[in-house]
Amino acid sequence: MDAVAHGKRVIELEAGALQAMQERLGEPFARAVGMLKVVLDARGKIVVVGIGKSGNIGHKIAATLNSTGSTAVVLNSQNALHGDLGLISDGDAVVVLSYSGETVELLDLLPHIKRFDVKVIALTGKPESTLSQHSDVTLDTSVEREACPMNLAPTSSSTAMLVMGDALAMVLLEARGFDAEQFARFHPGGALGRALLTKVADIMRADDQLAQVSETASVQDALVAMSSARAGACVVLAADGKLAGIFTHGDFARSYQADPMVGGKPVAELMTRGPICVSADSLAAEAVKTIGSHRIDDVVVLDAEGKPVGLVDTQDLARLKIV
Repeated sequence: MDAVAHGKRVIELEAGALQAMQERLGEPFARAVGMLKVVLDARGKIVVVGIGKSGNIGHKIAATLNSTGSTAVVLNSQNALHGDLGLISDGDAVVVLSYSGETVELLDLLPHIKRFDVKVIALTGKPESTLSQHSDVTLDTSVEREACPMNLAPTSSSTAMLVMGDALAMVLLEARGFDAEQFARFHPGGALGRALLTKVADIMRADDQLAQVSETASVQDALVAMSSARAGACVVLAADGKLAGIFTHGDFARSYQADPMVGGKPVAELMTRGPICVSADSLAAEAVKTIGSHRIDDVVVLDAEGKPVGLVDTQDLARLKIV
């Protein structure tokens, strides 16, 4: 058996199922997002319920919703009729996951759920199923076939359900105006939390660690400043104290190859004018994004008046466990 070929076939089948689901996504999805937003804006919550593999997917969907500020809980369908229905309150939304839409345990539970004043959103591969008929909105997660060679094990179908849940969570995030600072409040631990909770001012090189020279200085002066600060870049200041440019060891290396006597030249001739900058008050995550998107090693930090007060070096991000 060619394991690699078979593995690629599985991925191909699941990718194809997602592409088909994307193409048929339409107005019901928009209605579902609208319903969930209304519920959350009114301080309600999202209750997720499913059986078996769908139940496992439901846990992931609920976790994603919670991590992006959309309050969600998982209702254990087996315990629901023995007290766990207390999780549901009037004004909530209930997201029910069942590929067949005919899962007996869920259908037995559905009448009890609908006794509450709630909106029911079904994620199912059978839009004509009993579950769909008793739901306010149906999101079609049907697939042509499973990636299982026997077309039995939930693979393409569970992936489609998971991705539909991700789509709901991410579009809901945007609809509610959920931003990076709010996101940080829910992720205080690990590198992600550090990147989101830490300000640029907390990680930048400043004071004696910040290499600075005036616009009239020479390249040699800039190299001395960088050596003293143990930095790979030097901020070049204009006469008014504002940023004129940045000069890096890379700039020096390239210039030295062309002219070994470059040390006596004015640094202003070789510096980069209008360098990429970030605000000292911005999140460290913004500096990470800026460095990555522009493929640079250093980014200049400005204060509220537009004057340089620091430098973020990409090497510091790893040392501080920001990335």
